[in-house]
Amino acid sequence: MRFIRLVNQGFQALGSSRLRTFLMMVGIIVGIAALTVILAISAGTERTVMQRVSVFGFRTIMIMAGGGRTLGPAQENVTTLRPEDAAAIRARFPDLEVMAAAATRPRMPIKAGAAQSQAMVIAAEPDWHDAWEWYVERGDPLTDEDVASLARVCILGGTICDDLFGEADPVGAYVQLGNVRFLVKGVLARKGTSPLGSDMDMRVLIPLSTGLRRLFNQEHLGQIRIKLKDDRALEEVAGQIRALLRERHHITPPREDDFQVRSAADVAKVVRGISGLLSKLLAALATLSLLVGGVVLMNILLISVSERVKEIGLRRAVGASQRDIFVQFVAESLAITLIGMLLGSALGWSIVAGLAAFTQIPAAVSWEPFTLGLALALAVGLFFGIQPARRAARLHPVQALR
Repeated sequence: MRFIRLVNQGFQALGSSRLRTFLMMVGIIVGIAALTVILAISAGTERTVMQRVSVFGFRTIMIMAGGGRTLGPAQENVTTLRPEDAAAIRARFPDLEVMAAAATRPRMPIKAGAAQSQAMVIAAEPDWHDAWEWYVERGDPLTDEDVASLARVCILGGTICDDLFGEADPVGAYVQLGNVRFLVKGVLARKGTSPLGSDMDMRVLIPLSTGLRRLFNQEHLGQIRIKLKDDRALEEVAGQIRALLRERHHITPPREDDFQVRSAADVAKVVRGISGLLSKLLAALATLSLLVGGVVLMNILLISVSERVKEIGLRRAVGASQRDIFVQFVAESLAITLIGMLLGSALGWSIVAGLAAFTQIPAAVSWEPFTLGLALALAVGLFFGIQPARRAARLHPVQALR
């Protein structure tokens, strides 16, 4: 009961000077609001990216031409990955669920009659459909016979189909890629936007042999996609493939690889690392705002102690102990930070809701910002409230009444 009475007295003191109380809260409100928005956007961004990364496949290994440590598509005009490498991998790992080699051209003109566009052309093996889990919604997929006969057939992505044929059915029609005429034998199911923001349906699929010999005039691959039966062996198989390609390409340290071997674990690790680093940096900035708010809180409380000397002396004269005075001022400090935390959280969630409603910025609602904000508010209130509370408690009652 005594503690509750002291807390009530603290709230009454705060209510008697509302402007000063609000000024003490401003730093806390801004810091908690910033922390709430930062953590919500960070969590939402990571969740969105990881959902899109799941398209990569959690039992999948990608081998891409060209060296380097960054994630990304196969480098253009790099000839380090060849069909013989794909054959060697097949021979070394006969138990793979599926494997598909491919070569690409990112921007190639395509036209049908008067309509024309640009598309990413993928020359691939028939297993490409299973490797990417990307099948046709109309017509027929690529076959081994298409590859063996260097057939001039293609499968259109949904966006290219719309650009060239509109509402008409393109199956059985002809398109021209570069200077080569192709028969449309199917239309790919729509995939939408990639993790990098590009339209995945702006592509055309053709047989690998046709692409290498008739369209691209090259002998090298851009990528090989492998799907395992069990993801538990993912890292082991990726390491063995890396060792095999180094042996075939005669690569020894300190020379860097002229290829990349990436798994879903690599992609997820990079995404989480970047997201975590940004979250920590931005959270540190929000914490700095809270510390500034705490310094302001302490200074204004010290001024308040100086102005309330007679009140403190009177309370000591009628029986209040040093502990009572100390508890009252600490309670005032905690009340300010906790109310500021609640207002800051409300402001932060309002901003998050506005961003979700009116922008494309992803945000995830969780208890983490509220819990962290509560802990920080308590810490700031205690740490920066102790010094003013100690000064108030140490005032001598007789001197204070003078």
